[in-house]
Amino acid sequence: MPANKTGPGKKKKGRRARLLVIITVLLLVAGVAFGAYWSIGTVRASFPETDGTLRLKGLSGEVKVVRDGHGIPQVYADNAEDLFRAQGFVHAQDRFWEMDVRRHLTAGRLSEMFGSGQVETDAFLRTMGWRRVAQQEYDTKLSPATKKYLQAYSEGVNAYLKDHKGKSLSVEYAALEFENDYKVEPWTPVDSVAWLKAMAWDLRGNVKSEIDRALATSRLTPQQIDDLYPAYPYDRNKPIVEGGAVDPATKQFDPKGGERSAAGQSGAQAATGGAGATAGLRSSLAALSNSLDKIPALLGPNGNGIGSNSWVVSGQYTTTGKPLLANDPHLAPQMPSLWYQVGLHCTKKSEQCPFDVAGYSFSGMPGVVIGHNQDIAWGMTNLGADVSDLFLEKVTADTYLYDGKQKPFVTRKETIKVAGEKSREITVRETNNGPVVSDRRDELVKVGEKAPVQDPAPDRADGYAVAMRWTALEPGKTMDALFALDQANDFTSFRKAAADFDVPSQNLIYADTKGNIGYQAPGRVPVRGKAEGKGGDTDGRTNGAGTTGPNGTTTPGTGPNGTTTPGTGTADATGDGKAGAKDDAKNGAKAGAETATPDGRYPAPGWDPAYQWTGWIPQSALPWDYNPKRGYIVTANQAVADKKYPYLLTQDWGYGARSQRINDLIQSKIKDGGKISTDDMQKMQMDNSSEIARLLVPYLLKIDLKGANERETKYVREAQNLLKDWDYKQDADSAAAAYFNAVWRNTLKLAFGNKLPKELRVKDQCLRVRPAGGSGPQDDLDGSARLVMECGEREPDAAQPDGGDRWFEVVRNILDKPDNAWWKTSSSRLNPGAHNRDELLAQAMKDARWELTSKLGKDVTQWSWGRLHQLTLKNQTLGKEGPGIVRWLLNRGPWNLAGGEAAVNAAGWNAAGGYDVVWVPSMRMVVNLDDLDKSRWINLTGASGHAYNAHYYDQTDKWAKGELLPWAFSPDAVKKATEATLTLKP
Repeated sequence: MPANKTGPGKKKKGRRARLLVIITVLLLVAGVAFGAYWSIGTVRASFPETDGTLRLKGLSGEVKVVRDGHGIPQVYADNAEDLFRAQGFVHAQDRFWEMDVRRHLTAGRLSEMFGSGQVETDAFLRTMGWRRVAQQEYDTKLSPATKKYLQAYSEGVNAYLKDHKGKSLSVEYAALEFENDYKVEPWTPVDSVAWLKAMAWDLRGNVKSEIDRALATSRLTPQQIDDLYPAYPYDRNKPIVEGGAVDPATKQFDPKGGERSAAGQSGAQAATGGAGATAGLRSSLAALSNSLDKIPALLGPNGNGIGSNSWVVSGQYTTTGKPLLANDPHLAPQMPSLWYQVGLHCTKKSEQCPFDVAGYSFSGMPGVVIGHNQDIAWGMTNLGADVSDLFLEKVTADTYLYDGKQKPFVTRKETIKVAGEKSREITVRETNNGPVVSDRRDELVKVGEKAPVQDPAPDRADGYAVAMRWTALEPGKTMDALFALDQANDFTSFRKAAADFDVPSQNLIYADTKGNIGYQAPGRVPVRGKAEGKGGDTDGRTNGAGTTGPNGTTTPGTGPNGTTTPGTGTADATGDGKAGAKDDAKNGAKAGAETATPDGRYPAPGWDPAYQWTGWIPQSALPWDYNPKRGYIVTANQAVADKKYPYLLTQDWGYGARSQRINDLIQSKIKDGGKISTDDMQKMQMDNSSEIARLLVPYLLKIDLKGANERETKYVREAQNLLKDWDYKQDADSAAAAYFNAVWRNTLKLAFGNKLPKELRVKDQCLRVRPAGGSGPQDDLDGSARLVMECGEREPDAAQPDGGDRWFEVVRNILDKPDNAWWKTSSSRLNPGAHNRDELLAQAMKDARWELTSKLGKDVTQWSWGRLHQLTLKNQTLGKEGPGIVRWLLNRGPWNLAGGEAAVNAAGWNAAGGYDVVWVPSMRMVVNLDDLDKSRWINLTGASGHAYNAHYYDQTDKWAKGELLPWAFSPDAVKKATEATLTLKP
């Protein structure tokens, strides 16, 4: 990796100057300075023309674009190419800034727009090679029809660009015109294909968990790590497909089959190693984690909350007699919304023009991603398949070790152009396991001197590199699949389309106007090598033999953290602690190396052929369902099939809190002959019930809460009393919900958060702890102190414990064990610490009382969940990085929201980082298959990406209240809803 010649001072100076120019321009735009006349003209210059007639080069016939009162377009054309040509034009009208930023993101070219502050992000993205893979897909995989549609779409975008430049494109370009000589390039089909890589990255599976587990080895034993990653509760939370089997001979999944192969999920793939080696890569993996987090700065946090809800109910149980289908994908909040609502209609359907579809599209891509056509409706949730692995690589400057031999890297040079500065050049190295992602930061190649590794392993020398293998880095046909979905007319054609849906792996849910419902799990999911004789048990977790656990049976020095920080439980869990945290980390990692299994939970040794991917799960073997007897299907990121399913999809499912709540809501409505209406589906989407509150509140109410004196006792009990008679609903105006969630946050911090390594804790939150071997905290007492100051390194929205339903399971598993070591915290002269569950919960309740008093005031009756739990919609570029005035100009909010982490109304927050909303239902829809015109939908923001346009965020208030808009589909219904008509002519 070439040395970075740019010093931090120069970089900061350049960024400040750039921001100063942008601020000045945006102030002018807003009319804050130098008068309002010029600013109004600048703002309005980019607003789209939605009435009248325009000429559009390339059209073969006339096209109508009609918009309703919210600016949502319905496009009507005589042929498919004109349809997508017009869609490209309309997308560019409303969202081109967003489109342009997206394509620079996926190509690793953000520095060309925003300067040197984006060089590291660009370098990482160039190393991953998203754009290169997209080009390969376009050149070698996509069908001629798909290429034709993509080309037409690009022509429509470019027709708009031809007549719009600078401020007439968007207000942001007005700023860039003053800042540098940036010029907008023509749109290409590959620009569209590349965005699928960004979405696959957002929904990539368990890489973050893989890193987190490896980093945890510096403080926790393998058994303790397993405590924090419990097995999926199949006995309580139902999988998507209940039953079914894969025929061992034909590899065909049969949803009604009963015979299974003898091997279960882990039995199909034997044990793996690598956990020991990953302990030696704590520094590398921590830095890699930080690099990964730079990408979601534009895409949003990746974690347990990134999921979705979808469910479909058969006409047997609906008031209409036909299916009802609901969907709300959970993604990071963005301004504008990730989604763009649109209808695409051939004026007369034919083989040459087979589209009559409406739903949610991505600006920058033709077609509809989620929605319905005249025959079927479909929704998506993240399947969560483990489609990416990290591999440790023993490298030299030019080679890497594989199967006992030195193999040459595949290398390429990449030039990163930087606005206002000299270009940078990087060298990308690839092994047989993928690009070497650790090359992107100097500290990624440094490893602690004594970090343990699994034997046999090559000498560490200067450290192992880290390569990433990910299915999205291999060309696929997902774009073909999207067009096929838009045209599908029955379950057979729907499944055929799904077979090409390579990445991201999604749960596809289905309903049709004939009354059928169904489900298909698509995606390219790897089969991992067997690695016989490497150890491990059958459920993909350590068997505990010879390891230590946090339950009071630990040997000296091997408690749940190996530290003596306040709130960490060291004194109670570790005996006298004389063995030392460094030896514990080494022994724990060694145990992990001996017992880990090949399930993608830990980085694997890249030098060993036994750990290579050996192929893909056959498409025919992936689970599906059709008209199940129960009459409904629910997908909400829970396990897809039961634990007897013979292929490993993942060990890191969502834990089923939302899915089981939806199951329970449906069952409660249909019992005793009840029927479900469209209104009922809409209400279910806004269900705020907290599962962890149902579990924990009875324990909290039994605690005899006492303060230091009578006054303080009364003070803390005022808050405790809020939980009496609470219905566990997290309404925005609920004081009880505010208090409970604060108790939950403080419980997690005391029991777990303070015991995690610095790499997982919130950035700049510091604790005094024992040194962890090789983690390198700075000793603040001349190197001789028993304790050192160690500060967290994670951004608040990515830190642990995040409070999601994985943590529900962690707490559930120890809640009936009041003396479990996780409940214990260390003591000091001023703090006696907690010795059991009730003492820790009592401390959490007191801490929550003080915290909310500081945030919401002394009077508990004036508390409300919404005042804590707020959503601010942020422009994904200047709205996040710019100073306050820039954010004020481009961002909107806050909104006080109901809902919560792992609720059906999943307004997610990270318990380690605070209460702000970090992921949301990015849209909601309910499709009525009896009468499509009675379907309903809503977007997070609005159709427009122009900051002062009437449709910039005109749906957000309704979205926050759980309201949905009417969804006109038929020509007559669309005509009645039309408020603007634009005619496009050749």
